[in-house]
Amino acid sequence: MTDRADAIEHLLRSEAPQVLGALVRRFGHFDIAEEAVQDALLAASAQWRKSLPEHPRSWLIRVAYRRMVDALRSESADRRRAEEYSIAASASPSSASEHDDSLNLLLLCCHPALSHASRVALTLRAVGGLTTVEIAHAYGVTEQTMAVRISRAKQQIRKAGARFEFADDDDLPGRISAVMRVLYLIFNEGYTATTGAQLTRTDLTAEAIRLARLLRTLRPDDPEPAALLALMLLTDSRRATRATPSGELVPLADQDRGRWDAGMIAEGSELIRSAWSRGSVGTYQLQAAVAAVHASAPVAAETDWRQIAVLYLALEQVEPSGPVMLARVVAVAHAYGPAQANALLEQLDREHGLLQHPLTRHRAHAIRAHLNEAAGDETAARADFLAAAEMTQNEPESRYLSRKAGGGTS
Repeated sequence: MTDRADAIEHLLRSEAPQVLGALVRRFGHFDIAEEAVQDALLAASAQWRKSLPEHPRSWLIRVAYRRMVDALRSESADRRRAEEYSIAASASPSSASEHDDSLNLLLLCCHPALSHASRVALTLRAVGGLTTVEIAHAYGVTEQTMAVRISRAKQQIRKAGARFEFADDDDLPGRISAVMRVLYLIFNEGYTATTGAQLTRTDLTAEAIRLARLLRTLRPDDPEPAALLALMLLTDSRRATRATPSGELVPLADQDRGRWDAGMIAEGSELIRSAWSRGSVGTYQLQAAVAAVHASAPVAAETDWRQIAVLYLALEQVEPSGPVMLARVVAVAHAYGPAQANALLEQLDREHGLLQHPLTRHRAHAIRAHLNEAAGDETAARADFLAAAEMTQNEPESRYLSRKAGGGTS
């Protein structure tokens, strides 16, 4: 792809949610609007290679409006839709280009009526601009399966009577929280892919970071979106060192910190410092603070694990989830030794079933394997490494755990 084609592709991806937002705000009918926007993007891809319009967003909105009007006109037998068409079409399409509809579009895609999987798919499609094929590939399902999931999500939004505009009595903080969870789910899926031959999916991490930047811009006075962006940047700064050139996993302690992305660390650290100064502390602020402690250690041996253990204890009070509990076990192991960490893991497993729960069992077995290895119990460690290897479908991670089960050092 040429530089000009890349620039056009980037421009289309960034403008698509604005155009979709303008149409949904004006007409409603999320599914029809989304089809009209796709038609406009296709037209732009063909025409802009010859000549880029002076106002690309207005150009896209005008074309999409015409497609939308045509689609509604074709359903003219439906009186209600015909009336809506008449009202909406009387307004000037260009006036919509002055609005920034990104936040409302994010909120609509993360509507409470949708499942987490549907929220992720719809957000990537409508706000991220990814194709159905790209989303299906990222999540290891067929294009048909993903198309059905997206279609059902649109139908659920319509049946739920979801509005594009939000009133003051809407649960805006709750909806923003849902948006952040979806963006972090997208990032985590990209950072360690659930399945496949690659450890990471950089297309997903990059898209999650782009959308987190957008959310932070739309909510500048809210410290949690800033902390979410900081968390993603600080975590993704290690990306280049997480695998060998041949694709083998490199544990955090063995990574070459000189190759961590200094620009991402500087930006993420400044973001979290600013977020902390605003008083209230949320889950993303605590997680970003942990990532900042890691980033500040010049070598792994100088990591302040006691501070990290305290931060995870605070996070567990706010968000008592299995993954957070397991992260605290790891921090305790580094700060106070494997015996104390193993005792904590046994206690948490008795109380919450971490070694059996589908969400945590893989990581719980891997952590217990490392704890048993550190304590010198090679037999128990091997059994847990093998169990963890069988529970992951990510090939680099599975190979790493299998090597550890065989007595490997990396």
